[in-house]
Amino acid sequence: MKKIEAVIKPFKLDEVKDALQDIGVQGMTVLEAKGYGRQKGHSELYRGAEYVIDFLPKIKIEVVVADDLAPAVIDAIQTAARTGKIGDGKIFVSTLEDVIRIRTGETGAQAI
Repeated sequence: MKKIEAVIKPFKLDEVKDALQDIGVQGMTVLEAKGYGRQKGHSELYRGAEYVIDFLPKIKIEVVVADDLAPAVIDAIQTAARTGKIGDGKIFVSTLEDVIRIRTGETGAQAI
């Protein structure tokens, strides 16, 4: 099993969600996040005063899938989230040792 975490621009969330549903992903966790990468934020002018926005709003998506579905999930996220501009985000892939459904006690792939 793989845990795929993606940090994307907020306005791309619906496109990514639809792309994942189209390939059969049944669940995901979505978190609002703030952060920066190479772009290091940006400056804005407000009422004549310039200030720096260090942390930009982002969305973090977490999906757990079987090993064979992982490449399709990665491709779907990458295609749906891409704008071609700086700050499109990152995808992180981890191997999971086990998953346990709390309600039923199911483990492994059945718990996804």
